[in-house]
Formats: sequence, C-alpha cells, structure tokens
Amino acid sequence: MVRGAVVGALAGVSGLYVANATTLTIDYNGDIRTVGVYGDTVADALASQHIELNRDDVVQPAANSEVGPGGTVVVRTSREITVELDGQIITLRTTAGTVGELLAALGPRGDGALATASRTTRLDRDPVRFSTVKKVNIAVDGSVLEFSTTQSTVRSVFEQAGISLAKGDVTSVPLDAAAVDGMIIMVSRDASSSRTLTEVIPFDTETVEDPSLPEGYESIRTAGVAGEAKVTYSVKTVGGAVVERREIKREVVREPVNEVLVVGTMDVATAPVDPGSARALGQAMAAERGWGADEFACLDQLWQKESGWRWNADNPSSSAYGIPQALPGSKMATVGDDWLTNPATQIEWGLGYISSRYGTPCNAWAHSVDIGWY
Repeated sequence: MVRGAVVGALAGVSGLYVANATTLTIDYNGDIRTVGVYGDTVADALASQHIELNRDDVVQPAANSEVGPGGTVVVRTSREITVELDGQIITLRTTAGTVGELLAALGPRGDGALATASRTTRLDRDPVRFSTVKKVNIAVDGSVLEFSTTQSTVRSVFEQAGISLAKGDVTSVPLDAAAVDGMIIMVSRDASSSRTLTEVIPFDTETVEDPSLPEGYESIRTAGVAGEAKVTYSVKTVGGAVVERREIKREVVREPVNEVLVVGTMDVATAPVDPGSARALGQAMAAERGWGADEFACLDQLWQKESGWRWNADNPSSSAYGIPQALPGSKMATVGDDWLTNPATQIEWGLGYISSRYGTPCNAWAHSVDIGWY
C-alpha cells in the first residue's frame, strides 16, 4: 500500500453522505479531515479509510478503543531517517515529521539542543545535524568543572566555558575531537616554561525550585562560566625540571558566572482528564510527539491560563483566538480551514508553534511564567 494515497482517499470521502457511517475526524500526519467511517474500533474505522497501521506507528486513542460519533483519531506513521547526532551518522525510526518533533522525542537530551535547520523544517529534506545538551567535565588547575553544553567539539566547549589554554598546555582529548556526554577532559599546564600562568576560578551552582514546573524537570537558566586569574609563581628548577613552585601573586581577570539550575517541584498527578474533552485530545496529541505526563502538566497550565481549553476563546483586544490563543487566530488556517471551530486543528497548530519556538511545553510555560506570554 502506498501511504501517500491515504490523504487523497480521505479527501475523496470527505463531504459525502454515507449511510450508516460514523462521522470521525482523522488527523493523519497533520492532514485533518472529517469523514464517514465504519467499524466498532479505531482500527476498524481506519481500515475503512484504507489506513493500515504498522508496528511503530502511533495512534491516539489506541487502535482497540471504541469509536464514538464526532470523535478524533490522531495517526502518525513511522519511517526511517538518517541524521547526524553529536558527530555520529545514525539511522533511526521515528514518527516525527519535523526537526522540532524529533528533538521533543529525544526527551531531556533534546531540550535546548541545536540543529542546522529550523524546528519547523521537514525531516524528509536535506540531512540535519543535531547537537544535544551534554555534560562535559574538565579537570583543570586542581578543580573538576561540569559544564552543560551543546557545543560539538572540545575546542568550542573550552571557548564557551571561558577556559584559556597557553602554549605548551596539554589536553587529554584532542581539541578537535567530538564532545560527548559524560566526557572527562584533563588539562596539564606547562608550568616549567613560565612564571605567570592563567588559571580558572571555579563557578558555583545555584538551585532554584519552581513549583509551577513538574517534578523532575530541570533547566539551566544561566550557564556557568569559569572565571580567570593571572597567577605568578616563584619557580625552582633542578636540571631543567621543576622541583618547587610557590604562588607569590594572584590577579583576578574575570569573575566566574554561577550556574543557575531551575528544578521543578510540581506533582504531575493532576486532576483526571475528562475523556473526549479538548484536554484529553491535547494530552493524546502531545503524547504522540513524545511529550509525557510532565510535559502535558506544563501544557495544561499554559493553555488553562491562555484559554481554559475553550476552542472559542476570543480576545477582542488582541484578536488572539482559540485554545492556544493564536495571534491572530487566522494563523491556524495553515493547519485546517476549520480552525474557528475544530479543537484538533487548534491543538495541532498550537503544538507545532510550541515545538518550533520553544522545543517543549515546559520551556514555553517557563517563558510564560517569566515574561507573562509565550
């Protein structure tokens, strides 16, 4: 079966009156149509529209769920894609359609990650290079510093971290090597060739608890940057080897910048979601993007604040409209012509907007908490 023919089949059935059929809205890879279907379960209904599900496809509600009139089914088909992830060429199977959706599916690794294409870029175009957030440890000047970074090479990590290397300094990993998660890099200073050295001043980590973010969620609000000091030593050598070194002067050139880590404390076990509601649909559509209970807790707070999950929420002062409060509401027409009244269309647009601009609902909610809007 050629999957590309499914959209045409949906379009061909849409708008026709079919006796004894149940009306169902099907979101097939972002193409949303209301059609007449047959069968008691989601799988039967999809089969009546010539949509076959493969093992790795995502469908919400589940394929064995009962079909009710006026319901919505979300289908995301899986496929193999090849990307460069942290310097390695890999092939993976995913239901993600865009760069942003793939980063969301990576979970915490994808939060704050960098890509060579915008988050709205389709993955079936040119190959995309991703650099995820990594923890890199640098042992230097008697301290071990841990950095959160998206830099792709050891050299760029040192530049971001504010660590200067002098001629004669040696690193345990080549500067042009790929930076990987958990890497430990040791720096050996060339103390014998100079009496004045540049040394790092370690930074501290400040932890800030935020009850509006889900428990377990962590985000670097401010990246730590090592300070820098010029240190003059009295050096005693014997036969060309350093046998004694004594500090006689220290000048702070740059003060360190402390890392600020935001940690969520909110219990994600919120009130049950009513089946068939816009919130339930939003939860299902967020789940198919790889966003679990923690991210939905943020999405729920965000859209409760914006619209109370009402599809007809209208802000006459700004022309923002719908569940995600698109500004203007007509922006949602890029997803479907029924954006004025269809919650599925509004949610699809809103999730796409969040993915492309913030990466995840928790990032969007954190921005809304800090700034007042998203």
